[in-house]
Amino acid sequence: MRTNVAAGLLALIAAAGLTTGMLLESTRPSQWAFIAVGLLLPALGWLLAARRPEVRYGWLLLVTAVCFGIGMLGAGLLIRGVAGGYPPAAALALFYGLSWVFIPLLFPEGRLPSRRWRPVAWIAGVAIATHAVGNAMMTIMPTGYSDVSTPVGLVGTLASTIGQTVTWIMSLVVLGGLVVRWWRSERPERGQYGWILAGAVAVQVGIGLVLSFSMNAALPGIGMIGLFTLVTALPGAIVVAIVRHHLLDIRVRIRGSRVLLVFDVRPTVDEVLSRLGSALEATAEPVEQLGRLATAVRTGLDTRWAAVTLADGRRVVSGREDGPAALTLPVRGGLGRIECGPRDRGSLHEEDQRFLEALAVPAGLAIQSAGLAARLVNAQEAERRRIERNIHDGVQQQLVALIAGIELARATGGDAETLGHLREQARQTLQDLRELAAGIHPSALTQGGLVEAVEARCARLPVPTQVFARRELRGERFADEIEGAMYFTVSEAVANALKHAEATKIEVRLDRTAGRLRATVSDDGKGFDAGGLATLADRLDALGGGLDLDSEHGKGTRVEAWVPVGG
Repeated sequence: MRTNVAAGLLALIAAAGLTTGMLLESTRPSQWAFIAVGLLLPALGWLLAARRPEVRYGWLLLVTAVCFGIGMLGAGLLIRGVAGGYPPAAALALFYGLSWVFIPLLFPEGRLPSRRWRPVAWIAGVAIATHAVGNAMMTIMPTGYSDVSTPVGLVGTLASTIGQTVTWIMSLVVLGGLVVRWWRSERPERGQYGWILAGAVAVQVGIGLVLSFSMNAALPGIGMIGLFTLVTALPGAIVVAIVRHHLLDIRVRIRGSRVLLVFDVRPTVDEVLSRLGSALEATAEPVEQLGRLATAVRTGLDTRWAAVTLADGRRVVSGREDGPAALTLPVRGGLGRIECGPRDRGSLHEEDQRFLEALAVPAGLAIQSAGLAARLVNAQEAERRRIERNIHDGVQQQLVALIAGIELARATGGDAETLGHLREQARQTLQDLRELAAGIHPSALTQGGLVEAVEARCARLPVPTQVFARRELRGERFADEIEGAMYFTVSEAVANALKHAEATKIEVRLDRTAGRLRATVSDDGKGFDAGGLATLADRLDALGGGLDLDSEHGKGTRVEAWVPVGG
């Protein structure tokens, strides 16, 4: 918002200064025509600076337009006999210097082509400033020539002449460099450089026409053509580069039957992040979130396709993937990567790399969400199959045998021993059902809470196990998902200590400090791999918590889990 306001204010200052200055001179049709073509520069600068604030070139055009507007205002005041018009009129020297040197030199992104151009930029900058200061010191006689009879007028004239001459020489150097850049550029960019080169050549032609008029005042038409050329050549070339070659990702489209031109500018990073954040928030499915992310990258960079690839190899593509990636960005943490295909016109550059890096944070969150959801789904599926297998291999077979025994007893009039055996078999089946249900959600956890359920679980272990918990924690209850996650984490940790670490002593500590509920399981075993705890870590992560494992061969294992509980 601030950049839009700043760009609009600068464009307004430029337009107001130009219009006022020209109307102070006269109101002839030629003045209105000059105002119309002069407004092209501030309009173009505003478009680039407002829509692409991160690109310096738009701001350069705006500053040049402001210098032009202020300079023309000063010229209008001088024509009206206002002596105070000299300082603002000196801004025309800044306008000419920026137009001749820096607009072609810093094309297209507002940066020097290389470090070797720094001396040229410094020399040109000093020359332009000298020209402007000299113009401000000069006083013009009624004959149109500068007054050199005073020391100030003489110094001003010399400074203006030297500054303008050096500036013109630097413009020729820049023109030569622009020819080389055009020659070395690849085909997509050659058209853009070709038009800015044509504009720079037209500027030199305009300079020649204006000099011809200054040496022969009887050729006013030549001078007017020269001024029009100086004002319109470079902005016109930039507009053509936009229309024909999508300069700076700006596209002009025809909309509707009325042939309405629409300047379609690539959205800024802030706009993309804002839209993407809203889209991800409104999208529940993780895979769809990845699709939204890929689409945001493709449309933001105007590429043929974009893809988001997870670490496990899953891939979501937006657009038609018809070739190798032109730009790839790994997402932090090894979660995956973002890939972009080529553009139809032009190539990707450093600005696009920074644009893509700005999406790294929401991309990481979306990829992490998708990966977490996938692991939770896999864990749920594995748990469902485990329960199904236990029912099929255990309780179901026992019930089949029990039913067969009952049918046999009824057919044979079973004696007391047979009935007693069936009763014992029914009790064992009931016990197995209770243990199976406890594996899904233990009744002790539902009835007594976390501490009581953990104590009940550890009381059945075949090795000495101690459970430590503060008294006030015993009567405190938490959300079902929190108690379940912590209970099964402790249960899995002690199971691993027995099965894999071969522990002979286990210690469990439950505590609540600093808004976190913690469970720590320590043993004296030989250590074990943390791979079996990945599902539990995902479950805790989904609750905003985490799991840490410290396991070293011969020194035992320490598993610490925590979840936020507030307070």
